[in-house]
Amino acid sequence: MHPDPAFRMPDRAVMEALVEEVGFGMIFAGTPDGPRVAHTPLVSTGDGAVQFHLANGNALARHLAGTTALAVVNGPDAYISPRWYTRPGQVPTWNYVAVELEGRVRRMEQEGTEALLAGIGQRHEARIAAGEPWRTDDVAPGYWRQLARGITGFELEIAAWRPTFKLSQNKSLADREQVIAALEANGSPALAALMRAFAP
Repeated sequence: MHPDPAFRMPDRAVMEALVEEVGFGMIFAGTPDGPRVAHTPLVSTGDGAVQFHLANGNALARHLAGTTALAVVNGPDAYISPRWYTRPGQVPTWNYVAVELEGRVRRMEQEGTEALLAGIGQRHEARIAAGEPWRTDDVAPGYWRQLARGITGFELEIAAWRPTFKLSQNKSLADREQVIAALEANGSPALAALMRAFAP
């Protein structure tokens, strides 16, 4: 989390929307072999937790249950050139959106893991406009069970939300408007849209 309080996002609904929209993140935890990270789809339960799954062979899988871990979801980001500001003598920076979720992790039962896997497929298939959605019924039951046995589901109960919405809030309105225009012109419309929505 960025130390400047200007870049905080106090609105929990906005943070939850970011987790929902991105749907993918990183899980960090300490292990006897040192710190490790895993990249995985994340699903909000809607009641203060996120669920995710890891292959059983993942370096974190056997160490997570009962520990405190950190999940990180990254939103849009982009380099900000000093050429985009109204005043000379500025320095480059990076605008970005990220939310850190800290909490205790519990291992899910196999039935819950399989429901999580099916739900991830259904959720993201619904985002694809064309064609018939994939369904778990498309997979032979024996093969599905074989794959699911190689995966462990986890739930992280969120004790702390730490957001950074670094969107040039520390710059003048004129600077922010020029940065937004430059981001749109240089292929970062999502970050520009967030600046319009959340920077004062």
